[in-house]
Amino acid sequence: MQCRNCGVEIAEKALICYRCGTATTEAKYQPAPLPRKSALSSRTLLVTVLVIAVVALLALYVMSGMR
Repeated sequence: MQCRNCGVEIAEKALICYRCGTATTEAKYQPAPLPRKSALSSRTLLVTVLVIAVVALLALYVMSGMR
């Protein structure tokens, strides 16, 4: 049998090519897809940071007006 990638002669029962490492057959199982990060979590974080910044600025404004 020949390697489908590099063409070198390999054993009939070989699982991979000893020269280039290419598998001799297609994978039986495919890896599970990675979960995507949702844009909602990024937006939630941004909104939270903005709200905290506004509250902090308001607190500084109120504190400076009391003096």
